Amino acid sequence: MTQPTDPHPAGAASERPTRAMMERDLASAALGMVVERDEPGHSVVSMVVRDDMTNGFHITHGGIVFALADTAFAIACNEDERITVSQGADITFLKSTQAGQKLTATARRRIRNGRSGLYDVTVTDDAGDVVAEFRGRSLTTDRTLPKG
Repeated sequence: MTQPTDPHPAGAASERPTRAMMERDLASAALGMVVERDEPGHSVVSMVVRDDMTNGFHITHGGIVFALADTAFAIACNEDERITVSQGADITFLKSTQAGQKLTATARRRIRNGRSGLYDVTVTDDAGDVVAEFRGRSLTTDRTLPKG
């Protein structure tokens, strides 16, 4: 997983368990996702669409857009040492894209109450146009990320 230099001073952001989670995320790494921002309740993840990410119409496969949004959601909702998982998610596709375009998913916490959370993710293209809107519902468990 490629991660740019952390724009924040060393400390809370670099010590978050999300970093370890993403180091183990082989699917996101294989898709070429780059974590741009990693903060409790807020994340930004980008990816350049490759030819092998398009469907039979030569547009970005919806599952690829969903995967990008889901990764941003996962980073935003894993706010502490406890593992937080998805209870479900919905996506609305608003604009098609194609190979060579950079997509960026920005996730923000709407509310976190007890073990449940609600997060919105906006996926934009390299022109800043909205490609998709994603809403994820999270559940925080009592488990923590295994060491090693």
